Amino acid sequence: MAASTDDISSLAPDFMKMTKEFLFGDIWKRSELSARDKSLVTITVLATLNRLEQIDYHLGLGLDNGLTQEEIVAALTHVAFYAGWPSAMTGLTHLKKVLEEKKVNKQ
Repeated sequence: MAASTDDISSLAPDFMKMTKEFLFGDIWKRSELSARDKSLVTITVLATLNRLEQIDYHLGLGLDNGLTQEEIVAALTHVAFYAGWPSAMTGLTHLKKVLEEKKVNKQ
């Protein structure tokens, strides 16, 4: 995501400032939900709304925030019955890719 963030920063610096300061600086730091829970919500919403440009980043962040592969799979499976099978399948496909990338990066 860093490369795309840099690209957007040069195009829309105020937008990126709000993203960093408000979204990740305020919203994500609120204490009502843990970062782990916020990640789970974000991943399922991105999958169900087919917002795939952001999902890989948030899948990685979710894993970094303590979600397990099994928890993400369970959440996306649950979502399939409410938001549609294709949304869940797409989320799972992206999860597989992110897990493979994390495995390669650890080697």
